[in-house]
Amino acid sequence: MDDVATADPFEFDAEVWLADGGSWHFVSVPEDIADDIEALYGHRAAGFGSLRVDVTVGSSSWKTSVFPDSKRATYVLPVKKAVRTAERLDAGSRARVRLTVIA
Repeated sequence: MDDVATADPFEFDAEVWLADGGSWHFVSVPEDIADDIEALYGHRAAGFGSLRVDVTVGSSSWKTSVFPDSKRATYVLPVKKAVRTAERLDAGSRARVRLTVIA
């Protein structure tokens, strides 16, 4: 069965940040949206508490997962290099994110 979007998308602005000691870039989901995602979909979480999502930033769309981050008390969304390049994003840039949880 194909992945199916399960709800209306969540939209938010967030700053791109670089993981400590690494090359992975992320955005943090705003806490109120993370709370909604947890309440609605937390029971579907896979390994490490991850949830599959469809994401759009600018003109770039891709499938990935969000991961709970206890240090930040929210979900974090990895932003792959191809998207950062296409959308001209780097650590410190602001991104408009559209995120939909996938069944």
